[in-house]
Amino acid sequence: MPQRARIYTRTGDDGSTMLGSGRRVPKDDARVAAYGTVDELNASVGLARAGAPDPVVAAVLEEIQHDLLCLGSDLSVPAGEQGKVPATRLEERRVAALEQHVDRLSAELPPLANFLLPGGAPCAAQLHVARTVCRRAERAVVGLKRQEDAGATVVKYLNRLSDLLFVLARYENLQKGQAETRWSGRAPS
Repeated sequence: MPQRARIYTRTGDDGSTMLGSGRRVPKDDARVAAYGTVDELNASVGLARAGAPDPVVAAVLEEIQHDLLCLGSDLSVPAGEQGKVPATRLEERRVAALEQHVDRLSAELPPLANFLLPGGAPCAAQLHVARTVCRRAERAVVGLKRQEDAGATVVKYLNRLSDLLFVLARYENLQKGQAETRWSGRAPS
């Protein structure tokens, strides 16, 4: 990755930004919104990692953060502009890796018969926040896909990731001895 002499460039002062291919687009472009939300998701996962999670959770979260940078790169270079610049693409094998984590960790959790209130241990609560940001990123990518190609693996990855973040939150609560609060099925009286 090239080193920049300074952080600011002033080129975005007009409300535009540069895609990974070098083409300039408005900062509210659907593609920019999609990879911007993925960046927000990565920061949210990083906040969960900073919360001293169980070592198993910490290792999976670091793996996810690397994936999310690949995913952002994937989204930042439109399919028709790939030849102009090398772009990291998220591979299908990463979806399978998420599924393996979900299966392995779910096997250690008690069965779930009801909705849960997000919360518990601090890291688990942050994982629930990350899960909701992940769903927002997924919606942004689906919106982008209605306009142009957004990569075959991106939506699948985000869909599985939100499942994994839910499982990781439950696993973190289990490891920290924090009971899960099940939804009563009604509003308090």
